Amino acid sequence: MIVGAMSHMCIDATTPAAFDLGFNCTVVEDVFATPDLVFKDKTIKAADVHSSFMAALSAPYATVESATAFLK
Repeated sequence: MIVGAMSHMCIDATTPAAFDLGFNCTVVEDVFATPDLVFKDKTIKAADVHSSFMAALSAPYATVESATAFLK
């Protein structure tokens, strides 16, 4: 399981690196967060940032699931 504080930092850096080293990764997507980000004077809402990173990590780097699903 990958742990960290922010979707666009720790989680995004660690997951592909672990995958490249041969680990099967699981990201529990609702136990960390991310802030709004600004790029070229446009604010990207935190929920959109988070969803984008989870979508990118879910293929092929990790299984992305909720805490409820993970605990089952």
